[in-house]
Amino acid sequence: MADLSRRRFVTGLAVGGVASTFGLAGWPALAAKGQTAPEVPQLRGTEFDLAIGRSPVDFTGRARMATTVNGSLPAPTLRWREGDTVTLRVANHLRDAYSSIHWHGIILPANMDGVPGLSFDGIAPGETYTYQFQLNQAGTYWYHSHSMLQEQAGLYGAIIVDPREPAPFRYDREHVVLLSDWTDMDPVALFRRMKKMAEHDNYYKRTVGDFMRDVRQDGLSAALEDRGMWGRMRMTPTDISDVNAHTYTYLMNGAAPAGNWTGLFRPGEKVLLRFINGSAMTYFDVRIPGLKMTVVAADGQYIHPVTVDEFRIAVAETFDVLVEPAGQDAFTIFAQDMGRTGYARGTLAVRKGLEAPLPSLDPRPLLTMDDMGHGGHGGHGKAMEGGCGVAMGMGSAPAAKGMEGGCGASMKGMEGGCGASMKGAEGSCGSGMAGMAGGGGTSAQDAHAGHGVAQASGMVQHPATENGNPLVDMQAMAVSPKLDDPGIGLRNNGRKVLTYADMRSLFNDPDGREPSREIELHLTGHMEKFAWSFNGQKFMDAAPLRLNYGERMRIVLVNDTMMTHPIHLHGMWSDLENEQGEFHLRKHTVDIPPGTRRSYRVRADALGRWAFHCHLLLHMEAGMMREVRVEEGA
Repeated sequence: MADLSRRRFVTGLAVGGVASTFGLAGWPALAAKGQTAPEVPQLRGTEFDLAIGRSPVDFTGRARMATTVNGSLPAPTLRWREGDTVTLRVANHLRDAYSSIHWHGIILPANMDGVPGLSFDGIAPGETYTYQFQLNQAGTYWYHSHSMLQEQAGLYGAIIVDPREPAPFRYDREHVVLLSDWTDMDPVALFRRMKKMAEHDNYYKRTVGDFMRDVRQDGLSAALEDRGMWGRMRMTPTDISDVNAHTYTYLMNGAAPAGNWTGLFRPGEKVLLRFINGSAMTYFDVRIPGLKMTVVAADGQYIHPVTVDEFRIAVAETFDVLVEPAGQDAFTIFAQDMGRTGYARGTLAVRKGLEAPLPSLDPRPLLTMDDMGHGGHGGHGKAMEGGCGVAMGMGSAPAAKGMEGGCGASMKGMEGGCGASMKGAEGSCGSGMAGMAGGGGTSAQDAHAGHGVAQASGMVQHPATENGNPLVDMQAMAVSPKLDDPGIGLRNNGRKVLTYADMRSLFNDPDGREPSREIELHLTGHMEKFAWSFNGQKFMDAAPLRLNYGERMRIVLVNDTMMTHPIHLHGMWSDLENEQGEFHLRKHTVDIPPGTRRSYRVRADALGRWAFHCHLLLHMEAGMMREVRVEEGA
């Protein structure tokens, strides 16, 4: 099997997934064309017995062991009802590892949240932990392990909470569409490889031919300056995602593309598709050629309906989508990865066995300086020797000449270069941010005053912990919310693409109070070292963020990296604000693209210790995580 073609790796086997019925000694032979993976089981009710174990799977022609629930990958879909109290007895049948289950997006007591070291100790081998909580919400959610890298190995599944009151839209049938990424590698080995060679999957670095093309288009000087800029930053504009289809097989409901998962419909029906991105590291861009999609819920919460041709779904997000298939017997559900290296796919059809045409992957996108918050100068910041933001390659490198203080506090000589000068910003980097590492933050009034100059000029102040930090290789120079930006690779593609600006909650701010204080955190990292953090501080080195029970506060996130990060706060809703600082959209996972500054309100109404982290699994493992403590009188 070592010489399987690249096409085979991209599409997987015609039949794959759990093969436990064959035992470990007799792996199934390659199935005939047209055979499909088993349907994901669905469990209903209020009491559940879930067993975490290992099961053999085969997605690529190689026998591997997956971490499964009740022998299923994905884990069984759990169907609950709003208002019910559910009891879940989770038994760990792994012989050599603790395990856990986190109920992503479900609001519940801290000791039911399933995060070892914060919520509880984890489930020891041979033991059973009983989760019990009341459901005070409805919608589409999911669950996954929060232990080591078990999520990457297959421990994830869908949750549907049926509402007590009818939904504000009608549909005739529904399907869960759970997207994920599978690797034959041991996830621990994959993480080690990332630490040793973070660019392993970046096969598409620019060549001499690309340089000559750029010379013809932009001129020699501009092409040289652009290459010099990227070289000095020790980065590459083709590095869209850390891990892609050179390592992953992309799955839809546990079926590789060749497995052709199929959801049935009858002509004239309205079909609700519950999309869940349960992958470890992959953003998907989803479309159904020939069909419009009306998005009616985001992260389980109803929104004003918005009709699109395509949407990007970040890791851990969920979108509920209505479609009305008609005029043909089959439609392809096409989910390409953000870097355009592979895809998951399935089919909506009037009967099993049908296929529709499969679209080609879109052209591979390239990052620009504007994408990374460098003010749209594309490397032409001549006022700063070394280019616009070369000292953004902070690490242990010296500060750029002309940047007094070494961290952009006083940027004399930058006028006319990379945006406006930062007059009035003299002082320490990130003034007004004292105490934020410990979670104290500043009052909303002080925070707004502290950021006024930077925001007005388009420039950014940075926390002092980033200065001279070997775990920080760049900083954004000019950021904005970019709520109306569909994202890299989706702009001006001829299709209507969903944006955060398009989505508005169907309800007003459930709290109603203005935030009393603000905490700003910067998403930081070092690409070559594969180190990820908040404010340049890895999880183990950072003090908890402390919130006062009952307070309404604002979290501001600034992305100083060239990667996109989906940020998840456990236990509480994240109420995204629009560019005027008004309540806009309730979510449990907020996507933070490069070069953005996004804010959301949080009501600290859940006592206990909670996780707050990037939902790219390997980024969280590498340090982009904080503990949040909600305490009485904190």
